[in-house]
Order: sequence, then C-alpha cells, then structure tokens
Amino acid sequence: MYIETRIVGNKKKYYLTHTYRLLDQVKKARVYLGTNLPKEVLSQKIKDAEAVLEAKLTQAKTLKDPYKTTLSALELEELKTLQTRGKIELVHLSEKDWEKFVEVFTYNTNAIEGSSVTQREVANILQNDKWPNKSKEEISETRGVADAVSYIRKTREHFSLELLKKMHWLIFKNSKDFAGKFRSKGVEVAVFSATGLKIHQGAKSSEVVSLLNKLVKWYDKNKSEYPPVVLAAILHNQFEMIHPFEDGNGRIGRLILNNILLKHKLPPVNIELKNRIPYYDSLKIYEATGDIRPMIELIMKEYKNLKQMLK
Repeated sequence: MYIETRIVGNKKKYYLTHTYRLLDQVKKARVYLGTNLPKEVLSQKIKDAEAVLEAKLTQAKTLKDPYKTTLSALELEELKTLQTRGKIELVHLSEKDWEKFVEVFTYNTNAIEGSSVTQREVANILQNDKWPNKSKEEISETRGVADAVSYIRKTREHFSLELLKKMHWLIFKNSKDFAGKFRSKGVEVAVFSATGLKIHQGAKSSEVVSLLNKLVKWYDKNKSEYPPVVLAAILHNQFEMIHPFEDGNGRIGRLILNNILLKHKLPPVNIELKNRIPYYDSLKIYEATGDIRPMIELIMKEYKNLKQMLK
C-alpha cells in the first residue's frame, strides 16, 4: 500500500492505493482519503482506510464459481488463463511414476484425515504386504485408497453417483459398515476443528441425492466449457459442501479432483499433509464467498511440487 497524490489546481487529493495483477494487466485499488489534509489528519485517515482497501482488494481478486453464478467476460477470461499461466508441463506418468504417486497420495490423503500410518509404512503395505503395528482399519484404508486410485485410472466415468459410491466402497469396505452408501435419512454431519470449532455443516441428508444429481447435470453440460483444473476444483469443492457420506468425504473429494484431471488428460495432483491448513482455508473461503481462486491456486502449487517429487 502507498499514498497516491493528485494535484488539481490548488487542491491536493490523497488516495491510499495498492497495485495488483489481473490477467496480464496491472490494476489499482484506491480509497479516497481527502483534500489538502494536514499531516496528522492524513496519518489517521490512512489507518482508517486500510481495512476498506483490504476489502476492496479481496473483492477485486475474488474469482467467482461458475457453478454458482454467471460470470462476466473478464471473469471468464481469467478462468481460462489460470491454467495456462500455471504451465502444467507434466502430461504423462510412467508406471514407476504412478507407483510413487500412489504411495505419496495414499499417505497424504489418509494423514490429512488423521491416519497414523507413515509414508514408509504405506510403501511396505502396498509393495511388500508388510503390516505395521497399526489398527486393521488404518491398514485396510491404506489399501483401499490405492485400490481407488487404480480404479479411477481405468474407469471411463467422469462423475456420477455410482462412481462416488464405488470409490467409497473400495476405501472403506473393511473398516466401515456404511461403505458405499450415502447418508441415510436423519444422519447429519458437520466438520469440526481440533479445538471443537464447527468448520462446515454438510447438506441435509434428505437433500444429498438431489444436490449430487444437480452437480452431475452441471458437469455433463459444462465439461467442455471450462479448463480441467477449474472443473476439478468446482466438483471437489461442491462435493465437500454436500458431504454426502457419513465419513470419508475428504478422501473421496480428493479422488474426484484427480479423476476429473485424468479424464481431461492431465496428470493427477497430491494435496500434501503440510498444506492441510491452506487446503481447509480454501474450502472455508469458498463456502463463505464462493471464491474458487484459492483452491485453483493450491492445485497449481501442488503440480509444481509433484514435478519435484517425480524427478
């Protein structure tokens, strides 16, 4: 932020200003402070205006979700250029790459949800059938995630209710009695932080199927209209807002994200445990404002990390 001064005749006008980039253009957000202000008054005006300018910047940078609202021509253009600017160069994984990806994805996606199985233990389970001293449920879900990744590599389905239930069953068939089943009537879910703060309330159980069907129809209609990364972010975020299963929604959501990327000929992506906080923050921002940008930018960041991992 900086002070911009404009002189008009004998008047000196002051603005608190911040520059930012939108598409390939540098733009400015401004808050008018006043005219011919004494130094001490100007200092106070600046303090008062900082929050207003931050709000303006947030609004200017918000990238609306086309699932929720009609986009302007400028917003649509930015959506289409985000992926291009991210420079996704990795377009094919060898079988050795896939083996490594499955290992790190399985470890991270389960660890985000609280699994105590380490990455080395994941490798031993998947490659050597060597069981660590961990619960049978955690070991089963380790194998289950790997099986689900194998499944989305083979299936031709992009997004459907049956695909969701199949992935859930593959992961939880030996650990949860509701594996492969959406929440039954009256079963409501919420996501809480480690301190007990409610982060998100899932959709009503009575609305789960209708909301998922609406999302399927939107995707089928628009899967050629938007870049794959945008589609993947939208379906992932909307799925998490619905939270159709009694448990396991985070892992299924991250598989959805990857299935959409794969079906559009892009490599998969791994949301790392170390990025759990920005991952959850991007979901909270999306729920509060409809801003899809944080999730898209996180995906692009993780693509860069994936390239480093597979070197």
